[in-house]
Amino acid sequence: MGSKNKLKRFKENETFANVIQPTREEVTTNFKYKGKWNTFFKNDNPIVVELGCGKGEYTIALAEKNPNKNFIGIDIKGARFWRGAKTAIENDMNNVGFIRTQIELVDLIFAENEVDEIWITFPDPQIKYKRTKHRMTNSEFLKKYHTVLKEDGCINLKTDSEFMHGYTLGLLHGEGHEILHANHDVYKNVYSPEEVTGTQTFYEKQYLEQGKPITYVKFRVKY
Repeated sequence: MGSKNKLKRFKENETFANVIQPTREEVTTNFKYKGKWNTFFKNDNPIVVELGCGKGEYTIALAEKNPNKNFIGIDIKGARFWRGAKTAIENDMNNVGFIRTQIELVDLIFAENEVDEIWITFPDPQIKYKRTKHRMTNSEFLKKYHTVLKEDGCINLKTDSEFMHGYTLGLLHGEGHEILHANHDVYKNVYSPEEVTGTQTFYEKQYLEQGKPITYVKFRVKY
């Protein structure tokens, strides 16, 4: 994407009512929607969050299928989720929002027990050992997710990375968390949930064309 295109999207994002672009300081010093997301959506419906939402395909698809839930996509790259935000506005979808911020601030964006469900779709597996602190299912991240999720809230991980899938399953078993569903190839498994197979992101389609299996884990964090 050219820099002109990016600038155009950044400018347009500023005009979208469904996009929030706080400074890091605004997030770290009592973020205004923390514990008050009902003021943003104007209702008390359950909240579902997509972390690292990219173009926002999953956020949009799930929101279309679940009008009685609120969906929030989080990504640091606003030029990417511009597409999802624009689609939501064009289709009058009032149950969608996007935040441009770092994922590690998730426990400052939401209050305790405020989120019903989390989706992590095709994250960077951060395979190098030095990068483990950025891996989105490491212990530190799981603790943050546990803080913001309701007691029965669950996390969905969909990835093309066998490494990420195996790492996450190993960690979940090792720490005693509750695995609700796991499989190594969602399109070859008749028990795969429709919400997993019914939506394909831009990158997922590329992975499938390359013949990569798509893996999935649904789990609850228990401490």
